[in-house]
Amino acid sequence: MRTTVITVATLSLALFALSAQGRELSKSHRFACTWGSDIAAGAQQSKLSGISLYGARKRLQVRKFQQPWMRMTAMGITEQTYNSTSRLKPAAVKQTYYEQCVRHELAQR
Repeated sequence: MRTTVITVATLSLALFALSAQGRELSKSHRFACTWGSDIAAGAQQSKLSGISLYGARKRLQVRKFQQPWMRMTAMGITEQTYNSTSRLKPAAVKQTYYEQCVRHELAQR
């Protein structure tokens, strides 16, 4: 029970800090971070479901993307996700990716 309280408090602080940082990002940077986190979560779901990297890449090949850079970026995110030994749930991967993307974008300034 105590661990749950600590975890919830830590998560709340992290989300508060993230929301404060998120306001500083441009709309396009927020979109890119959200989009990338969705790709990472989907790749993790595929990996945990037993779909091969080849199968996941094949799915991305037939998918329609809004921008030309998205297909190759999605391939890279998927490959990195498959190369990771992480067994985290897709929602945790999505959150982690988003948080690190925001930190990266803010550090670029």
